[in-house]
Order: sequence, then structure tokens, then C-alpha cells
Amino acid sequence: MKFDRLICVSVVSAVLLAGCAVGPKYERPAADLPPAWRDVPAQGKSAPAERWWTFYADPALDRLVDEALAHNQDLALAAARIDEARALLQVADATHAPAIDAEFQRDRSRSSGRSSVPLPPGVPLERNSYRGALNVAYEVDLWGRLRSATDAARAELLASRAAQETVRVTLTAQVAQSYFALMALDGQIEATRRTLGLRERTFDLQKVRSAAGLIGDFDLRQIEAEVAAARAQLPALERSRSTEELALAVLLGRAPRAIIEESITRTADRGEPPAPVVPEGLPSDLLLRRPDVVQAEQRLIAANARIAAARAALFPRISLTGYLGGESGSLGDLFSGPARIWQLAFALAQPIFQGGRLTGEIEAVSARERQALAQYQKTLQEAFREVREALIRQGRSREIFEAEGARAKALAEAVRLARIRYDNGRSSQLEVIDAERNLLQAELNRIDALRAQRAAAADLVKALGGGWTGFERTAAAPSAVVKTEKP
Repeated sequence: MKFDRLICVSVVSAVLLAGCAVGPKYERPAADLPPAWRDVPAQGKSAPAERWWTFYADPALDRLVDEALAHNQDLALAAARIDEARALLQVADATHAPAIDAEFQRDRSRSSGRSSVPLPPGVPLERNSYRGALNVAYEVDLWGRLRSATDAARAELLASRAAQETVRVTLTAQVAQSYFALMALDGQIEATRRTLGLRERTFDLQKVRSAAGLIGDFDLRQIEAEVAAARAQLPALERSRSTEELALAVLLGRAPRAIIEESITRTADRGEPPAPVVPEGLPSDLLLRRPDVVQAEQRLIAANARIAAARAALFPRISLTGYLGGESGSLGDLFSGPARIWQLAFALAQPIFQGGRLTGEIEAVSARERQALAQYQKTLQEAFREVREALIRQGRSREIFEAEGARAKALAEAVRLARIRYDNGRSSQLEVIDAERNLLQAELNRIDALRAQRAAAADLVKALGGGWTGFERTAAAPSAVVKTEKP
């Protein structure tokens, strides 16, 4: 009876002290956030939190992004990692509950009839033994070791979810950028073919004039060289287009046959740049929701929890075990009253000497926490750097597009005037060739500048961790609204 009372007192004490975790309490590291975004365009629009890419207003792009979200293998890999982390959390949660298992055992044995200790008369040499029992084992989480392990597993699950969101945001941005790169290559190929056709017609005309003695062989060969130069540009552009189309097909998660046999459907390019993305009035700590920042913080939380689990290993571990069942020499009597067996045990284990193993484990997990802290701070720094770079890239790419557009327009007029001068005998064919060459390069540059402008908008959305219009702020963290400084 005294032993029973001792067990009851120990269990009650363990329950009362079960909240005594010995690890450090996690606090989010302080961050010196900027008071204002810089290089923000004066006018523009925000990106929707869900389906941010719809602000391009391109139905073909919408369909491609949906296809990528449904079939991309990187996203499938991230989802599988979430399932793994969820299963590991379930394993960690299971340690808080008693472990119960059923046991059934049958033994048949024979004793020696000539042993030094003979069996009593009437006891058979051969006998059977049957045993059936329910075994119960439970560890009292007195110092929070098991709870800390569960907290670490839960943080790893949240980190896996954030990693999946990082893949999702990156994937949608890559699909948009690859799609617009494909459209840009279409435009460059069309412009090159148009120029090549014009030069071929000019070359045919000049061959007639050369045969009539109106122009010399030097002028004819100059025109022929320009035709060859335009023709040489086409294979390189077509190769780039095929490479980009194949890369986009892989992003979409298409099957190998579809990669080879199917093409990418795209909308006819209107040649208009998207409105700039403006993060007007975004709170500074909203960037803390960026998936990779969330992932780094959850890794830090997990490392912090593992310190608590390692420290708890220095303290006594209390276990309760027991069984209830029956044991009999006959299977029919196994569950009868006389065959009943039971046991209730209380065990306390205190590490005394481990050769420095436990302290070494504490130092190791503490070092991992410092690594996780440095990674979190670096990730946060990179996040704000990427936002600043994306804002600058968006503004400068728009300026480049406008400049290239003005240049192409001026050169188109220069080509027209050069042809008039040549037709009137006031300039040579070389002047027309130079003007046409410059116009083609300006057209190619303008198309590429349009691609860069479209890609810059996707870069900014990716840097901000996705769209934000309609995003509901959680009430967990205070914020300071970031003002926007106009360039």
C-alpha cells in the first residue's frame, strides 16, 4: 500500500510540474525595417493576392499558369515534403499518449528428469504455458522534452508549407517570364523575317540594275551581304525560341511526348507594356510573410525547441509501465479469475555520467540555432534587397522601353528619308543599308525591352512574396506602414 501511495503521489506531482519546460522561450529577432520604399513609380496598380498574374490580362498566360500549378514536378515534390513533415509531427504527437499493445505468448517446454533439483511428484516433465496481456507504457513529460520535440516537428511542418509557397510564387513568376520571353522571340523573328523579305526584294531589283550597268558590282555585293546577315540572324533567334518553348513546357509539367509534340499557345502580342506594379502603402513588416522568410523563421523556431529538448535530457525521466492479463497452463483457463496477472511499475532515471554526450548535444543544437538565426537574418536582408532591386529594375526597364521605342520610330523615319534620297540620286545605297540595319537592331532592342518590362513586374511580385491586394493581415504582429517615396 505504501508503494501504491508513492506512485500516486509521484504521478500527481509529475502532472503539476509537467509544464516546467527548461528551454529558452522563442522571441522573433528584432529587425530594423526601412521607413519607406524607394524608387516607387508615381502611378500603377497593385497585384491581387490570389492569382497575381491576372493583372497582365492575358487569358493564354492564365491557362499556362493553371497548368503549371496542376502538373509542375517541383511543386509536387514540395507537396510530398509537406506530407512527410506532417507524418513526422504525428509521430512526435504520439509520444504524449500512452503506448498500449496486446501480447499473446505460448510456450512449450520440457524439464530434465535427472536434474540436481528434481520436480515434485506429479509434475509432468513437459508442460504448456499461455500468456495474454495488455501492456501500457507512458513517459511523464516533466521537463517538456516531448513537448519541445513536438514543437520542433510542428515548426518543420510550417517551414515545409512555406517552402511550398516559395516554389509556387517562384514557379508562377518563371512561367510568366518565360511566356513573355517566348512572345518577344516571336516578335524578333517576325521583324527579322520582314527585314529579310525587304532586303531580298531590294537585292532582286538591284541585280536588274546591275545587269543594266546602273550600279557597280561593289554596291550589289554590299546588298547581298546584308541579305545574308539578316538570314544568319534567323537561325539563332529560332533556336532561342525552341529552347525557351521547351523550358516552358518543363515548367508546365508536361509529359515527355507533349514536350516533343505540342507547342505553347500564346496570345497575339499587342506590344503594350503592363502598368507598373506599385506597393503603395504596404506595411513594412508585411514582407515578413514572404514564404522564404517564414520558412527561415520556422527553422529558427524548430532549432530553439530542440535546445529545450536537449536540456531536458539532463533531468530525471519518469516512466510508468504496467500490464493486465492472464497466464495459465491451459488455453481454456487463460482468462479465468485465478489466472489473472497484473503489474504497475514506476521508474525514475537520472543521467549521472555520460562522458559529456548530453552537454555536447546541447552545444550542437545551440550552434544549429545560431546558424538558423544567421540564416533568418540573411534571408530577411536578401528579401529587402530583392524588393529594392525589383523596384529599380521596373522603373529603369520602362525608361529603356520608352527610349528604344522613340529610337525605332526615329530610325523608321530615317529609313524612309534615306530611300527618298537614294531614289533622287542624292545618296548612295550604303546610306540606305546603314539606316535599315540600325532600324532592325532598334526593333529587336525595343521588343527585348518590352520583355524586360513585363518580366520586371513579375520580379517585383516575386520579391514581395506574391500579390497583396486583398491580403488579410493576421493580428499577431504590430506593423508600421511603409510610406512610398516617389522617384
